[in-house]
Amino acid sequence: MVNAGGEGRRWYEVLFANGAVTLIEEEETTQTDRVKVVSHGTNKEIGDLLFKGRISLAIFVVVIHREHGHISIAAVYVDDIILTGTDPNKLAALKAYLHQEFSIKDLGKLNYFLGIEVGYSTEGIILSQKKFTKELLSDCGFDITKKAITPLPVNVKLTLSDGELYSDTEKYRSLVGKLNFLTHTRPDLSFAVQLLSQFLQHPRVPHITALHHTLRYLAHTAGQGILLKALDSISLQAFSDSDWASCPDSRRSITGYVLLLGGSPVSWKSKKQNTVSKSSAEAEYRAMAAASAEVTWLVNLLEDMGVINLKPISLHCDNQSALHIARNPVFHERTKHIEIDCHFTRDKVLEGLLHLAYLPTENQLADVFTKPLSSAQFQQLLSKIGTCDVPS
Repeated sequence: MVNAGGEGRRWYEVLFANGAVTLIEEEETTQTDRVKVVSHGTNKEIGDLLFKGRISLAIFVVVIHREHGHISIAAVYVDDIILTGTDPNKLAALKAYLHQEFSIKDLGKLNYFLGIEVGYSTEGIILSQKKFTKELLSDCGFDITKKAITPLPVNVKLTLSDGELYSDTEKYRSLVGKLNFLTHTRPDLSFAVQLLSQFLQHPRVPHITALHHTLRYLAHTAGQGILLKALDSISLQAFSDSDWASCPDSRRSITGYVLLLGGSPVSWKSKKQNTVSKSSAEAEYRAMAAASAEVTWLVNLLEDMGVINLKPISLHCDNQSALHIARNPVFHERTKHIEIDCHFTRDKVLEGLLHLAYLPTENQLADVFTKPLSSAQFQQLLSKIGTCDVPS
């Protein structure tokens, strides 16, 4: 890892291929879509543009360079840079070039990046946020000595109007925001954070009670992180689930999915769906569409990094009706009301990207992201997702 001075203002991605680069710069617009500006040039030409200020330095950049069977990758966030690759000589040359253009400090082997701690074991790489967790708990202002074994109580239902208004709105918002940052390495907190985030504008006493429960769980599991397993061969699997009409205020459903690369979690989400679903099958189908989009993006990224032969990706769902809709190319009366974008899953199945598979609900890993679970079920699924305790 290296550190360099710089200012970030725009998002873009630089992809190197066969000694040339493609620069894709994305600018925010008032519309939903983004405007993409593409230009081409050699490594030095793009480097000159970046380092000599002729284009704005981005907040986040991923650089991938493949040449003569070797690959080099640089991930840049403002002025922090992670460098990795298969050829130590090329990495050394890249560091020398960066140092020539602007002063950098080589911090050695990656141990800490943007609040995420990186540990190493014989099984693989462990990502955690133990230091940040301890700071959060020490400043939270709650009694967290009583142990909680799940992020939320089973069958908890929070609404916008129940209970008295909580007096310290800023404290609630600050704690939920910090918990949200923790979800980068704590998939077990995703559903709780998604639920608590819905009441940031006017938090009430039941909301702060649920937040207190989450903090007591966090205090009990402060040393938890995720393990990125070191394997000779890897495969990509996806799990999607939904909790139909679970929001008592809007009756909208919850989408949850998790993607495992080589048995390690690399992407996950818990989110309330944008519209009301008329059936549990429709809610599951929407969740599958969200997972399918994430799989498509991740496969493209991995292929850019040289990870190929992943297709077809198994997408696991526990609803037979949703699987039937996704496999059947014929539109029926009962599916005419479903938005076109939800049929994205069906297209990816026909393309050969996805293979749909049924699994029983008790084995559905995405259940962790859709609802509060009993302690036994929660711990069982969490162990399969790939979380682990960080060694002291």
